[in-house]
Amino acid sequence: MNTNNILTEEKLQRLLEYGENFTVEYKTCRNGLSSSVFETVCSFSNRYSGFILLGVEDSGKVVGVEKNAVEKIKKDFINTLNNPTKIHPSLFLNLEEAECNGKTILWVYVPVNSEVQYCDDKIFDRNGDADQNITKSVDLVANLFNRKSHTFYEKQLFPYVTTKHLRLDLIPEIKRLALLKNGQHPWKNMEPMELFKSAGLYEENLLTGQKGFNLAAVLLFGKDTTIQSCLPAYKTDAIFRDTNPDRYDDRLIVETNLIESYDLLMQFVQKHTDDRFFLLDNISTSVRDKIAREVISNILVHREYASAFPAKLIITKDELYAENWNRATTFGRLTPQNFTPYPKNPLIAKFFTQIGRADTLGSGVRNLYKFTKIYSNSEPVLEEGDIFKTTISLTQKEVSKNPISFITESTNESKIFVFIKEKGVASAAEIQNALGFKSRTSVQRIITKLLSEGKIIKSGTGKNTVYTAV
Repeated sequence: MNTNNILTEEKLQRLLEYGENFTVEYKTCRNGLSSSVFETVCSFSNRYSGFILLGVEDSGKVVGVEKNAVEKIKKDFINTLNNPTKIHPSLFLNLEEAECNGKTILWVYVPVNSEVQYCDDKIFDRNGDADQNITKSVDLVANLFNRKSHTFYEKQLFPYVTTKHLRLDLIPEIKRLALLKNGQHPWKNMEPMELFKSAGLYEENLLTGQKGFNLAAVLLFGKDTTIQSCLPAYKTDAIFRDTNPDRYDDRLIVETNLIESYDLLMQFVQKHTDDRFFLLDNISTSVRDKIAREVISNILVHREYASAFPAKLIITKDELYAENWNRATTFGRLTPQNFTPYPKNPLIAKFFTQIGRADTLGSGVRNLYKFTKIYSNSEPVLEEGDIFKTTISLTQKEVSKNPISFITESTNESKIFVFIKEKGVASAAEIQNALGFKSRTSVQRIITKLLSEGKIIKSGTGKNTVYTAV
């Protein structure tokens, strides 16, 4: 059962407290419906879904809907949604009643429609807390249709691209990377065309019969001129700012294939950030490089290439910030608890996984939370929207000496969590020795509980198992 579309008393108070935003809209509508209600229905259908509350002023003040108007408003709402001259395609939604401060509120949850929604033959999209008429904006309408599409832009075929347009000299390095991860990788003895087909980079459209290299192949192996011809707006802009926010101290514009782009961007991060080594699985590890790997892989692998929006990687004295255009499926901050992985470019993602530059789908969010805590004792800020934004603190924060806010009935549980949080990474043996537990079993039992509650993360296996606080 989907509980997101249920308006409980607690959720209603939260919606009124936080104000209007991407997914919440207030309408006064004390005696009848305004036309703007249906513009909001349209924009929510085209964007992330959302709640419309009738009987609430823009300020969040509850004024209520007149009792004698409730039934008429409900009826008019249903009739209008089924009027094809007003709304199409038709929507099947009902207004529900709720009480707040002794006043009646009408509310409706509008889900995302798989088709583009029209109101009065206009297309509305949600922009912050406003409904924006984008009908005459070619780029915005194109982005909307792309969001609604179930096809991936990386699979667009370029029938006139041949191997002469590709960097075949990259194949030995690709094979080397794949074999480092899996010594028996099937690409080991493949000829170039066999490898391209195996990776899904050369394919046949079973609807049209058209064959050829797709955009994923062009981005991964294309010569620079080929990439610019097929995707003129493609670039990644890397900037380093030391002290002055209005100028840059170093800049790198990357317009080459994704394989070499990854290397160039990694070198840029390594050049302008401090390295910090930590013992992970009993191996001295550059956590900075672990973080950079996830950030760079995200802006190369999961960006929406249908948009001309350039990806950016910005480094300052205090933070590493990245942004890229995104085919968003939700809105707001992502955490390991609320994140549902969705493949943006599955062919490119799978290729990066094969050569060890990415892990399984969804691991990037978990890894960034894990390694940022180790590196700077802070959490990354990952914001999902049309633009996906990643912010990593580069300044080590002091560990709070105050009691942990989630103190439970078990004092030992709190002690273990605080120890792991302050140390960054700890094994069960280190916990037992440092805190003076007589039994390893009791330590392991508490660790299991913390793991199940999502308060710590496990990495490594066997004697090399270690834990990190979330």
